[in-house]
Amino acid sequence: MKVNGNQINPGNIIMHNNRLWRAVKTQAVKPGKGGAFAQIELKDIKTGTKLNERFRATETIERISLEQQDYQYLFEDAGLITLMDPETFDQISVDKNTILEEQYPFLTDGLMVEVESYEDDIISVSLPKQMIVEIAEADAVVKGQTASSSYKNAILTNGLKILVPPHIASGTKVKVDTLTHEYLEKAKG
Repeated sequence: MKVNGNQINPGNIIMHNNRLWRAVKTQAVKPGKGGAFAQIELKDIKTGTKLNERFRATETIERISLEQQDYQYLFEDAGLITLMDPETFDQISVDKNTILEEQYPFLTDGLMVEVESYEDDIISVSLPKQMIVEIAEADAVVKGQTASSSYKNAILTNGLKILVPPHIASGTKVKVDTLTHEYLEKAKG
């Protein structure tokens, strides 16, 4: 799909110089002299190299639509993760680097993930943006702290260290953002 240079948003995949790039950051620039343009930080899908590029508002760029399909995570072996199509039970193996480094600690047996592909090449594997995880350890509450302004250290069952409100104790299930590792709320139920 052809779009104007100023219509590219972070996360979009574009074809540029015969390679696939993901827009990481975009900024609209309106200089005092000359036409407006979009300053876009791009990351190569295959190699991970970064590129800063300017696209004029009148320039057309090929925005790529990726195929998305849900798979179930089975296991990891020698840097490859094995996923299963829940409908056909077909299995695929992909490099573990197709998962964002921030989300990797949340990968658990049986987890449903989203696989994005372009022309049968797997581009990325995404986990849910929020997950419920149990607190393995939590620091004791320091007397005199108020719940609104202070947080304490806690370790999740997956080994990640996060900050939680003082009322959260070991064994409590909490909702966590898988990209930022931030505590969102105590899990309901």
